[in-house]
Amino acid sequence: MSENEYKSKVNIELESNMIFKWDLGILMEKTLFIDELHSKNEEMLGPSASKLLASAILGCLSASFVFCLKKRNLTLDDFKGEAEIIVGKNEKNLLRVKELNVHLTPTSSDPEVLKRIEQCKKFFEQYCTITESVRAGITVNVDFK
Repeated sequence: MSENEYKSKVNIELESNMIFKWDLGILMEKTLFIDELHSKNEEMLGPSASKLLASAILGCLSASFVFCLKKRNLTLDDFKGEAEIIVGKNEKNLLRVKELNVHLTPTSSDPEVLKRIEQCKKFFEQYCTITESVRAGITVNVDFK
């Protein structure tokens, strides 16, 4: 590992059926769950893995965009984001995330901020670690202990 790399870990433990207790390695007041039951009749205890992926991309893109403005000490009046996940079956009839559509809504009444918003739109995505990693493909190694 080079000096420009770092490791971080998350853990899960099977709680019941297809619900996993999620440990982010930080102290949390509430127990977090990843809920893969996909039951339409029950309230989900937590997000599914596909919603976590969409949240990671949405959060990273939002942070990259806001950081672009902060570099010039500019702030927004408001900022909202939404990620739409399209899941469907592939040629082997297995569910896959087929597409993620991200919608960012920065708002400002300041002409200087509005000008910078347009500039940031042109290049902020390249600084989003998660989005660009997913787009490029990530090596995923799986083993059993």
